[in-house]
This record gives sequence, C-alpha cells and structure tokens, in this order.
Amino acid sequence: MSWEEILQCTEIIARYLLPTLKIFGFTLIFSIPLGMVVALLKMCRFKPVSWLINVYILIMRGTPLMLQIITIYYAIPMLKMADSPFLQNLFAGVDTRSDSYQFTALITAFALNYAAYFAEIFRGGIESISRGQYEAAATLGFTKLQTFFRIILPQVVKRIVPASSNEVITLVKDTSLASVIAYAEIFRKAREQMVTYSNLTPLFIAGIFYFVMNALLTVIFSAVEKKLDYYK
Repeated sequence: MSWEEILQCTEIIARYLLPTLKIFGFTLIFSIPLGMVVALLKMCRFKPVSWLINVYILIMRGTPLMLQIITIYYAIPMLKMADSPFLQNLFAGVDTRSDSYQFTALITAFALNYAAYFAEIFRGGIESISRGQYEAAATLGFTKLQTFFRIILPQVVKRIVPASSNEVITLVKDTSLASVIAYAEIFRKAREQMVTYSNLTPLFIAGIFYFVMNALLTVIFSAVEKKLDYYK
C-alpha cells in the first residue's frame, strides 16, 4: 500500500472509532452496577438466590462472548418465527432489522457477560475486608449502609482497581467481537479495507487504535492506584 492509501484507510477506520467507544462506554455503565448487585446477591444467605447467581456466573464465564452475542441477537427473530401466536404477538412490534435493535442486543450481551466478571472481582474485594471493621463500625453506631458506603466500599475500590483495570482493557479488545453481527466498528471496517486492498496493513492500523486506547487506560488506572495509596 502507498502512503496515500494508508492515510485514506486510516481515515475510514477512524470514522468508526465512536461506535467502538459507544460499545465500551455503555457496557461499563451497565455492567459495573449490575456486577455489584450480582456480587451482593451471590453473598446472600438465602441459598436459592446464591445458587441461581452461581449458575448465571458459570454460564457467562464458561461460554464464549461471541456465542452470547449471537444468541441474544438472534433470540427474538427466532421466537417471532416460532409456531406460537403468543410469541408472535409479543414481539410483533420489535424491528429486529433496525440499528437500535442491533445495538441493544449487543450491549445486553456485553453487559451481562462483563457483569459476571465484575461481580467476582467485587465479591473478592468485599470478602477481603475483615469482620472486625464491621464490628467496630457497629460499635460506633454506624448503620449497615453507612458502614458499607463510608468504610468498606472505599477500601474495596482500592483493592479491586488492578483486577478491574484488566477487565476494562480486555473490554476494549473485545469490542471487535461486535463485527460478528455486522455492527460497524473499527475492526469490521479494517477487515473490509483488508479485502479491498488485499493487504494486512488495515488490520495493523486497527491494532494501533486499540493499542492507543489501552495505553491511555493504563495511564489512567496507574494514576487512580497512586491516588488511592492512602488506603493501606
């Protein structure tokens, strides 16, 4: 490829950086709170609830994310084709060919998958706090909510930053899996450009975009870790 073709290819791929960032951002917005809820439910003393949560985590962590994306994306179209008037009427108003449906299915799959991973990280962080701190807080008159948000949570955040940063960095790379349902993001466009030019250079260009994003995240998380150093 000539330099002119490389620059043109880079410009085309860069146009789809925003859709990639949308996957990244919305996944974090939904998966982190959901992960915290799942972590708390897993620690629930009511066994049926904790058992169901364990099954959910096992399925999400034990099957490929690509399979989950495909399953969620094609679930409603297949249900609409089922020989059931109830299901056909239930999903009659859902336009499964629209961009909004595609994006919603994509974020649902990503959020459910990453919530399972974040849940285990959060659970490990919460359980690493000694029971003595809960007892000391109760002695000082703190309620359970005050104890959790004022004493426990700040320490948990400090302890889970390294593990969470790994998941966030992995998420940047996993956004490329969106191409499996023809969602237009930088990796899909890079593959199209590779076919157009019969050259691997577009894939390396996409790789540079992923590398830069992850380098920025690494710097940010390093700064956060230093900021939280006062929790020993």
